[in-house]
Amino acid sequence: MYTKILVPLDGSEVAKLGLHQAIELASRLGSRIRLIHVLNDLPLVPPEVTGATFDQIFERLRDDGISLLKQAETAVRAAGIEVDTKLVEAAGTSAGEGIVREAAAWPADLIVCGTHGRRGIRRLVMGSDAEYVLRDSPVPVLLVSARR
Repeated sequence: MYTKILVPLDGSEVAKLGLHQAIELASRLGSRIRLIHVLNDLPLVPPEVTGATFDQIFERLRDDGISLLKQAETAVRAAGIEVDTKLVEAAGTSAGEGIVREAAAWPADLIVCGTHGRRGIRRLVMGSDAEYVLRDSPVPVLLVSARR
């Protein structure tokens, strides 16, 4: 049923909870996991920063994303689950858009992702990538919240 599970990671605690749920589910179902990190947030850079410095900042963000994926890959492999990773560069779009595109392109059977569960003004100001994924995903979505 769910043979290919997509797990987006952003380094947050709720993303780690989503990863643990995906590992548990994949163990039971014999599924494979694809871990992704969407590199879409460009840092606010003051105008005096040169192109070379900006390139260095972006390279650091890329390296951090790769490191995050490698750590998670180690945890999935330790559970005996087939896994691969992908850094999705999607500057100018939301992380949710990058996740949905990757789910369709792979193609995934299920997306398992953590959600911060923001409500009210915080959600309006900060947005909700999980809500975007849930609304626009081509496949079922399992949202994992830190709230219990």
